Amino acid sequence: MKYVSTRGQAPVLGFDDVLLAGLARDGGLYVPEHWPAFSAAEIRALRGLPYDRLAARVMAPFVAGSVCAGRLDELVTQSYAGFTHPAVAPLKQIGHNQWVCELFHGPTLAFKDYALQLVGRLFDHVLTARGQRVTIVGATSGDTGSAAIEACRDRAAVDIVILHPEGRTSEVQRRQMTTILSGNVRNLAVAGTFDDCQDIVKALFNDLAFRDELSLSAVNSINWARVMAQVAYYFAAAVALGAPDVPVSFSVPTGNFGNVFAGYVARQMGLPIERLVVGSNSNDILTRFFEGGVMKADGVVPTLSPSMDIQVSSNFERLMFETLGRDGQAVERLMGEFRAHGAVAMPQGAWTAMRTLFEGHRFDDEATLALMKSFAQSTGEVLDPHSAIGAGAGLKARLKPETPLVALATAHPAKFPDAVERATGHRPALPPHLADLFQRPERFDTIAADIGAVRDYVRAFAGRSRA
Repeated sequence: MKYVSTRGQAPVLGFDDVLLAGLARDGGLYVPEHWPAFSAAEIRALRGLPYDRLAARVMAPFVAGSVCAGRLDELVTQSYAGFTHPAVAPLKQIGHNQWVCELFHGPTLAFKDYALQLVGRLFDHVLTARGQRVTIVGATSGDTGSAAIEACRDRAAVDIVILHPEGRTSEVQRRQMTTILSGNVRNLAVAGTFDDCQDIVKALFNDLAFRDELSLSAVNSINWARVMAQVAYYFAAAVALGAPDVPVSFSVPTGNFGNVFAGYVARQMGLPIERLVVGSNSNDILTRFFEGGVMKADGVVPTLSPSMDIQVSSNFERLMFETLGRDGQAVERLMGEFRAHGAVAMPQGAWTAMRTLFEGHRFDDEATLALMKSFAQSTGEVLDPHSAIGAGAGLKARLKPETPLVALATAHPAKFPDAVERATGHRPALPPHLADLFQRPERFDTIAADIGAVRDYVRAFAGRSRA
């Protein structure tokens, strides 16, 4: 399998190089040169498989020809061995034809574990085979950072620096990052928003001399391997509900668009997905886009669902590339306009095509709390603010009543105990392996939202292992 950039100017790469590169050298994102297609019979054959075996089959076409291909089954099994639910990604029914897929049974209690536990092992395998070392730099709005650190801590060939917006994550999210004291891990609290953190990371990757100097790599959802691994739970949920003989719709709480784009990929591969519903909080750039066809960034508003406090959804570029007929020049032109003016209108035909599959719905904090209370009272399911937004968006969507709807529950309620207690009167406890989280010592550095300052910090930290 070969990969191309959404902006059309970067070299075509194999999976191993895409894994290590993260962002393409032309500033674009990598996608497969073609989408592998599963027949109805091949999808039926996934029924009843344990999650790790199903996931390996779904991902196998994407790593074809790589050094990882021969060990994929083993690496996937290792990745999910420590998850706390035997089904790994269990389904729970919460309505007549509505289900929740719980994606919080990994070590850091968020859906990011489903990709990053594997990505960490893929890095180890490829770097060991090549005798190389990389510096991972990532931005997080809350969950990616802890999942990435957990996946990469103490790995011999990896240094990792994670940027998070100071004061804009939950305390549990912050402590899951800052209490990891491994020598190859550093945390930066950036005086700004997640979009500031993300812009700094992209700028570092676009500084090609610096990128080459420290062998920068990414674990954000700009890295194709992240999206690839997330495709698996769409297949798992859909085949459990009768696919390919029964179509399924999904509703997804979305900030950076990576999770819901994995659903798009599953559909491209042949999974009969009827509708993808995007749930937004008050930072509703995606909902506004699907309503009117204009991508317009406003200021970021802090909310009870901080992982979605985003105005620049990086992975949306992958959907643009697909919908614009894989025209890299058109993507580059539109992204340039968005960066220059903070707004861009999608060509009418492309927007109409997106609307045949996607729709968006927004919920402010008051509405989110009401959703959490309602779901707890009517179904007994305690949802964190992000998961409640996803489930609520599904209820508002224009769906066929006979089509099963799966809402992705992306974080354990104990990651956001204040919001859950405020909504339900119940304060969820952390699982046993994190029960002492608030007693663990923290380590992090505070830094300005300045590219030069972060560049100097990363160089000094990573340089010590290369001296």
